[in-house]
Parts: sequence; structure tokens; C-alpha cells
Amino acid sequence: MKPSLPRLQRCLPPLLILACLAVAGCSATPTPGPTGAGSSPEANGAAGTGPGGAATAAASDGTAVKSASTRQPQAGSGARAGSGARAGSGAQAAVGTQAAPRFRGSVVTGRDAVRNRVRWSWRRGCPVGPVELRLLMADYGGFDKRVHRGELVVHRDHARRVLVVLEKLFKAGYPIERLELVDAYRADDDRSMAANNTSGFNCRRVSGSSSWSEHAFGRAIDLNPLRNPYVTRGGRVSPPAGRPYANRARRAAGMIHANDLVVRAFAAAGWRWGGYWSGSRDYQHFSSTGR
Repeated sequence: MKPSLPRLQRCLPPLLILACLAVAGCSATPTPGPTGAGSSPEANGAAGTGPGGAATAAASDGTAVKSASTRQPQAGSGARAGSGARAGSGAQAAVGTQAAPRFRGSVVTGRDAVRNRVRWSWRRGCPVGPVELRLLMADYGGFDKRVHRGELVVHRDHARRVLVVLEKLFKAGYPIERLELVDAYRADDDRSMAANNTSGFNCRRVSGSSSWSEHAFGRAIDLNPLRNPYVTRGGRVSPPAGRPYANRARRAAGMIHANDLVVRAFAAAGWRWGGYWSGSRDYQHFSSTGR
């Protein structure tokens, strides 16, 4: 028979065992958290539940930093939030504002380069030869609010100045229906006007006259002729489809009025407007001579 132990000695080992099990159980039980979160301090920190959670989130995700600072506001955080809001609004403004399209224009030189483009509008006996003409390649804004590439032939003495005028019209948002060589219409001025085409050089006579038109010298341009028709003293309108625009009190896109941006742009280049003529008025017409 074994000697009996005192009561305290008999109870002590089981109590120690239970205490150890309790401690081990607490440290081994995983802390509930987001799916995939581990039990390590690093995992708890990334989830924002352990020490250093906000710092860990700051290194990996800016959104987490904002939400953490929202949960735990600190002194001065309002100023930071305000500056962040201003920066954000600035970024939105930068994204929403599109840069205006840049004008592209050039003067093509060389006798052959021009000669090949005026097969219909030039012929032997014209007052100027292809060597005296220049082909302009220029951007223009259409009535469809899009940027298009156009062509215009003028005298070499006026090429650079006309290119500056086209750039001014482009930047001002003045719309042009078409900017094609009159050769696209086989040098038929009536067809070109009916299409509301803006054109320059065309070796032709003044309508109803034996005199050369200023277009035959490459020193005249007809701009949006349908919206700016030629109106005789007797009331004849050319092109005929431009009759609704013979009333110059009307305001419509592409129309030209006294002292407007179009007239001023040409005046700066030394060109004058046919809308200032007495008697018959040629609202589409600009020339370096005023004729």
C-alpha cells in the first residue's frame, strides 16, 4: 500500500497540466479575419488588425491608407485630406480638358508639283504659269466639328500670308465646308460653288466679261460660296442654292459679315472683301487687289 500524499500535493499536478493546456490553447487558436489571412503578426498587420497594420497597408495600397486614416483620424489629417481633394479635382480637370488640335500647314514648291494638280484649271495662254503658283496643304475645321486636310492653289507671292489666314480661321473655329482644288470639279466654277467649296486659283474670265478674273492670277479666294453668295444689283444670286443666305442679316455658321474675324484675318494679309463692293456684292470673294 502506497503512502497517501497530502491533498495539495495530489491536486497540484493536474492543475499545472490544465493551466499549461489553457495557455497553449489560447496562443494556438487562429484569430478570425479576412479569407486567406494568416495567424502571423505580418498577416494580422496587413489586415489592419494587429500592431503596425496601418503602416503595412501604407506600403502596399494607398486606398488602405485612406480608409485607415478615416477609421483613426489624427491631428492634422483634415489638412491632408483637403490637399488630397484638391489634387484629385485637378487630376480630373486635366483628364477632362483636351488640348486644342494644332494647325498643320505647308507650302509645296516645285513646278511639277503644282502642274500636276492644275490639269483642268490651267492651260497655255493663262496670265501666270505653274511655276508662279504654290500649292498649300492646310488643316481646316469642318461643319462636322472635325479637322480635315485641304488644298488650295494661290500665287507664290501670297502663299505664306494666305497660310497664316487659314491658320487664324482654324484657331478661331471658323468652319469651312470643303477646301478642294477647283480641278476636283474640272475647273467648273459653278459646280465648285454649288458644293460650297472654298477655292483659289482658276484660269477663267470674269463672268460676262473678257477680262481675266483675279482667280486667274492666283490672288483671289472664294470662301464658303454657298453661305456667302454673289448677289448682283438686280438680285441674281450665285450659286442659286445660296439664295437663303443672300439676306445678310441672317447669322449662320460659315457666313461672313463686315469686320468679323474672317474679314479681319484677310485684311491683316492685305486682302479685301467683296462684301464691301458697291452695287453687286461678292460675299464669298477675297482678293489682294480688291477686285
